[in-house]
Amino acid sequence: MNILVTGAAGFIGMHLSKKLLDNGHRVIGYDNVNDYYDVQLKRDRLALLASYQDFVFYEAGLEDRQALNQVFENDDIDVIINLAAQAGVRYSLENPHVYAESNVVGFVNILEAARHYQVKNLIYASSSSVYGANVKMPFSTDDEVNHPVSLYAATKKSNELMAHTYSHLYNIPTTGLRFFTVYGPMGRPDMAYFSFTKKILAGEAIKIFNNGEMMRDFTYVDDIVDGIVKLIDQPPKANPDFDREHPKPSASYAPYRLYNIGNNQPVKLMNFIETLEKHLGMTAKKEFLPMQPGDVKATYADIEPLQKATSFKPTTTIDQGLKQFVDWYMEYYHNT
Repeated sequence: MNILVTGAAGFIGMHLSKKLLDNGHRVIGYDNVNDYYDVQLKRDRLALLASYQDFVFYEAGLEDRQALNQVFENDDIDVIINLAAQAGVRYSLENPHVYAESNVVGFVNILEAARHYQVKNLIYASSSSVYGANVKMPFSTDDEVNHPVSLYAATKKSNELMAHTYSHLYNIPTTGLRFFTVYGPMGRPDMAYFSFTKKILAGEAIKIFNNGEMMRDFTYVDDIVDGIVKLIDQPPKANPDFDREHPKPSASYAPYRLYNIGNNQPVKLMNFIETLEKHLGMTAKKEFLPMQPGDVKATYADIEPLQKATSFKPTTTIDQGLKQFVDWYMEYYHNT
């Protein structure tokens, strides 16, 4: 198939594109390669993908409608996997307009392209952050998510609503994936585990928010990619038994689905740090700080619906995953 992967220079996008190429698909990558974090890392990810004959790349933003439509004019796209977005919860407090342009306007452009070019399946990244102020654990896609605590979360919730509208109006199969804290080699430098590693090696103190009382459903990138790949040939279908009097948010009478994609095994942040220290062979200097605006205390994914639909099953332990990350980090940054 011809598969458009937006955000191909990103962390998950690169790993997904590589997997698709290894599986024999043709991948059309799309990314604006912005400077939210280290551009060289993004270029190195793209260089890895460029070694494949069946990889084509366009450098542009989703908000650039003309550039995006040109991709569809040039290639007969079968499936869209939309991972491009302005990422980061705390950054959304400082630069709200960037989030509206990329995550809202950009997503409308993706939906319009899916509509006009008759794409067979649209899979898009939502986020566990949509659960916002919810406290019932584990988070379920059948829970209401009407109390976001960051603009980033609000834009991801808006993506889910817009996707349903297009599934309803134009019969476009859409699947939203609520990602839970993804980590691994070639990851994002703005993520805590990445900055922790850098600071521990430099002998600097790491900042631990909420005084360490955080839990995250850390999910290794290879497990995430396997889950996405399993959904490519399973576009959602309209549910004729959908109960409109008691509607569930995760499904619809339209070809629309929402899934959590996570590890289903939340880990205390302090345990995560201890495992990182073990693989680095160093003890971190720690600075404990209060909760930050926009953060949530815990994430914990109910993944049973995705398991039933695709037999999705994360297999990578925190110990295994962090070892893989540290090995890559030491090689990439020459910390031997």
